[in-house]
Amino acid sequence: MADNKRPASMERITTSELANAFIDEQLAALRAQIGDKKVLLALSGGVDSSVVAALLIKAVGKQLTCVHVNHGLLRKGEPEQVIEVFRNQMDANLVYVDAVDRFLNKLEGVAEPERKRKIIGAEFIRVFEEEARKLDGIEFLAQGTIYPDILESGPVKAHHNVGGLPEDLQFELVEPLKFLFKDEVRVVGTALGLPANMVYRQPFPGPGLGVRCTGAITRDRLEAVRESDAILREEFAKNGLAGKVWQYFTIVPDFKTTGVKNDLRAYEWPVVIRAVNTRDAMTATVEDVPFSLLQHITERITHEVPGVNRVLFDLTPKPTGTIEWE
Repeated sequence: MADNKRPASMERITTSELANAFIDEQLAALRAQIGDKKVLLALSGGVDSSVVAALLIKAVGKQLTCVHVNHGLLRKGEPEQVIEVFRNQMDANLVYVDAVDRFLNKLEGVAEPERKRKIIGAEFIRVFEEEARKLDGIEFLAQGTIYPDILESGPVKAHHNVGGLPEDLQFELVEPLKFLFKDEVRVVGTALGLPANMVYRQPFPGPGLGVRCTGAITRDRLEAVRESDAILREEFAKNGLAGKVWQYFTIVPDFKTTGVKNDLRAYEWPVVIRAVNTRDAMTATVEDVPFSLLQHITERITHEVPGVNRVLFDLTPKPTGTIEWE
């Protein structure tokens, strides 16, 4: 563990000057480690993998290949943002994999939360392996490991780790952020010029919207989660809550309720709003969202999202509830 212990002399990165010094140091280290070889990165669009990608693009350019797998469980606009930022703006060597049908077909009829998670994780490994085998000369695998991952889970970040790859695809790891905390990663990302909505992206579970479309995932209910979540995020941003609330999202549970639309009974889904604050994710309190804003969000969701006739607000802290529903 000696190599995975944060140096005692390492200063906390809190300013752009410190971030720029860290970037210069890492660019030199990355060039020394990688040389003229090729490196592969699974680019989710999350904070950690995005900052690693931006560092490597500056360090080794086209020697980096980023693979972005769209499994159909991302939030609205996220795959498009990854393509726009990394391929169009940063000229990255980006492989985009549309695996939506593949993942959703595998998940069809699967209701048990842990089984859903395992299917998503295993299928990601398979897709990533297939893409890795199409590339020649890859010797390094970059990962968005950060320091809390080492403290909590050992030296390798479990949800980015492709440890499930076959033996012949065990690459040497490149982990430039492994001594940084999340707030430091954000400062570095800003200094690298990444957009604020990517750098300050909310925590997002590995299985994505799959854990917010509870029970067996259906495509129409998944779209209801995606669209209602987009409305919630838009309204929180407009009303100054985006930077104030730690995490906020919608859930669409696997049952329907009776409502009225156009003077007719409508048997449709409820949408549940979750908005919580926390310091360490071990406990969480519920944000006191203004009632008038909740009414406005309810109006939008029930009129703009197909298949929804009711909106609920989750008042449960952690404990007794968890932050996510599955």
